[in-house]
Amino acid sequence: MKDGVNGVALGVFIFFFLAVTVMGFLAARWRRADDEHSLDEWGLGGRSFGTWVTWFLLGGDLYTAYTFVAVPAAIYAAGAAGFFAVPYTILVYPLIFTFLPRLWSVSHKHGYVTTSDFVRGRFGSKGLSLAVAVTGILATMPYIALQLVGIQAVLDVMGVGGGENTNWFVKDLPLLIAFGVLAAYTYSSGLRAPALIAFVKDTLIYIVIAVAIIYIPIKLGGFDEIFKAASDKYTAAGAGGLVPAEAGQWTYATLALGSALALFMYPHSITATLSSRSREVIRRNTTILPLYSLMLGLLALLGFMAIAAGVKVTNGQLAIPQLFENMFPDWFAGVAFAAIGIGALVPAAIMSIAAANLFTRNIYKDFIKPDATPQQETRVSKLVSLLVKVGALVFVLTMDKTVAINFQLLGGIWILQTFPALVGGLFTRWFHRWALLGGWAVGMLYGTLAAYGVASPAQKHFGGSSKEIPGIGEIGYIGLTAFVLNVAVSIVLTFALRAFNAPDGVDETSPEDYTADAGDAGVQTELPPATADSTH
Repeated sequence: MKDGVNGVALGVFIFFFLAVTVMGFLAARWRRADDEHSLDEWGLGGRSFGTWVTWFLLGGDLYTAYTFVAVPAAIYAAGAAGFFAVPYTILVYPLIFTFLPRLWSVSHKHGYVTTSDFVRGRFGSKGLSLAVAVTGILATMPYIALQLVGIQAVLDVMGVGGGENTNWFVKDLPLLIAFGVLAAYTYSSGLRAPALIAFVKDTLIYIVIAVAIIYIPIKLGGFDEIFKAASDKYTAAGAGGLVPAEAGQWTYATLALGSALALFMYPHSITATLSSRSREVIRRNTTILPLYSLMLGLLALLGFMAIAAGVKVTNGQLAIPQLFENMFPDWFAGVAFAAIGIGALVPAAIMSIAAANLFTRNIYKDFIKPDATPQQETRVSKLVSLLVKVGALVFVLTMDKTVAINFQLLGGIWILQTFPALVGGLFTRWFHRWALLGGWAVGMLYGTLAAYGVASPAQKHFGGSSKEIPGIGEIGYIGLTAFVLNVAVSIVLTFALRAFNAPDGVDETSPEDYTADAGDAGVQTELPPATADSTH
């Protein structure tokens, strides 16, 4: 690690940071709407984005600073098991092709802004809608925190903020400044800001990956030397070389499958989806988004390169930023650091907007002020987006940063429990609303308690996301086990409740709503009252 501040890299980083900050504020004038004081405009960009804007927005939303920092860091520390992110992003696109267009259509027809809006309309249950909203907010907080950890890792490698013994305020001041700028332009421009910045972010990432995958292997003597160095390290550590040990295969498979099921349950994924202008835009994006999976596979190889380059860090999250500083000229290291930094700002902005939309539509409007005007909804959502960012910042500054990836994995356990209500509801009305609520409660309780009981060398609780699967004896992803329990409880309770003729909720949707496109009946800006039961 170089001593002091890397002035050249820092200068390049600041240049790009200032550029995207200006873009963030100017985005308020991009595609300016007639009525800027509505949640559709601030929180969904007016539902006007076409194929390429949606592609960049979803890519910027899903492939984050976590991708750039934590995935190769996991490979650097644990070997090929860290590649779970590659198969799960391959699995996810055929899955979302089946249900995202249906969600877009029914949301377009009824003016739904969040997944909880849909759940409330489909099942006629404010309680189930509240459960989905609270889960979404809880799961989003650590995900935003993970983006801030990515920014902090870059700042640490550049020497900004001082060492570990530096006064906490001085050390964290650069992160606080970045947070303040992010909060300001998100408040001003809404979803248009990350949509515009995503073009810069994705371009930088593709450039950095293309250069890294060619330049670094040349400097290290080729991929043969890289894989040999990695294999030697894992073998010496008793990890079984480049191939995961047989005992870890259940963990690998269940983590990949569970993560694939969870990815588009996150509120920010749905926010980016609902911002598109047509059903066909969503269908096209499910076919071209796998290009990012190719990039992810190449990115994961950086973990092996860090080993071959002799990178030594006490915090695995610093491995890839340190690799860039060691291997690249200072000016290009600055470009790479900017890619990571902007790769954190874009998803953090979308996530805070998505969480704010959930609070506004499904807590504030449903339970606090049912007669809230569109202007009031927008104002509350803006304020809550600031509070969400503050919460994530506190999360980062008060918790151990060496376990950043577990922040996101814990959120994945929670958000996966909304799958039966959301995806199940898009295809069938058979599940009883109370049964879905019961299944959600069981999944959340089991998942949280099981994760709490997992220890690691770094922490006593929440030290990982894998534990023995009851009845099988193999170690597997806690979130998927909780999901199976959730579904089982939902099915059993549905049979029981229907046997006792428990009152069903009112379904305000109809079959044709799930295939409607932009040319059909206009969007409703307010949730219609549930007046008729049209279950199907």
